[in-house]
Amino acid sequence: SELDSFPFVGCVCSVFEAELGADVREEQPAWSPEAGRTDVLAQLDPAAVRPSVELLSSVLSLAGGLPEARLARLRPLVRRLVDELAKELATRLRPALSGLATPRPTRRPGGKLDLARTLRANLAHTRRRADGTVVVVPERPVFSTRANREADWRLILVVDVSGSMEASVIWSALTAAVLGGVPTLSTHFLAFSTQVVDFTDRVDDPLSLLLEVRVGGGTHIAAGLAHARTLITVPSRTLVVVVSDFEEGAPIGGLLGEVRALAASGAHLMGCAALDDAGTPRYSVPVARQLVAAGMPVAALSPLALARWVGDRLRGESR
Repeated sequence: SELDSFPFVGCVCSVFEAELGADVREEQPAWSPEAGRTDVLAQLDPAAVRPSVELLSSVLSLAGGLPEARLARLRPLVRRLVDELAKELATRLRPALSGLATPRPTRRPGGKLDLARTLRANLAHTRRRADGTVVVVPERPVFSTRANREADWRLILVVDVSGSMEASVIWSALTAAVLGGVPTLSTHFLAFSTQVVDFTDRVDDPLSLLLEVRVGGGTHIAAGLAHARTLITVPSRTLVVVVSDFEEGAPIGGLLGEVRALAASGAHLMGCAALDDAGTPRYSVPVARQLVAAGMPVAALSPLALARWVGDRLRGESR
């Protein structure tokens, strides 16, 4: 298949159904934006509908053209769909992200005593007992404490919101909300078409993010990556994840240059191919091949596979 025609580095390739189960995307609403059935929205009971990405995508596409008065009546429905999908996603991603809040050693008391590090730090301070045994005197105890924010990893999600990206945008927003809850990870969300908008302040509120994002327009991936580079302070502790169909509308040389600059800086890169409503990868294979050669692996990743990749990077693993 096309997905096997170039290397996928350090990732697990899958689709939503295989990783998250068919239930999260099996409900198809009996109306569509094309049918003009906006009146049906007001009749949907938030407590009765079965959450799905398709239903949320349809509601959001209709809500985008409604006045604020009618949009306010839709918020309970959208909130229920977002909350339930985010909860389901968090349940499945949690095992992949477990153990990331690793304690750090400190000389300041207050945390738990780190026995192993205390012994290593005090090997020069020993005392011989009357019975001949040697004991270590802990003159310099080492305690465990949480990492400082400046030592955290930074995840920058660069998300394509050009035409036909609805499903990928929804999953990206939900995934950002879950990853944003990882104590050692600072998550940024950049949405781009031909312009770049920073929605980082809404990462912890996917409902607000999804209501603000407008899907449509052209594609300028290089601009999104250029903005991402301005956010990097410690490249070796920065993850840059691009979600796109890689149908670059600008000259490809600019995109490849941004990828090479990021790769040369030491940042960790991953390109996630857009997935359609059926969970099928949809992206430009020729452009993806050039991105791989420039230093950015490209793969069709479900949210769970992406979480595993993030977890591996934060744990210092390479697969």
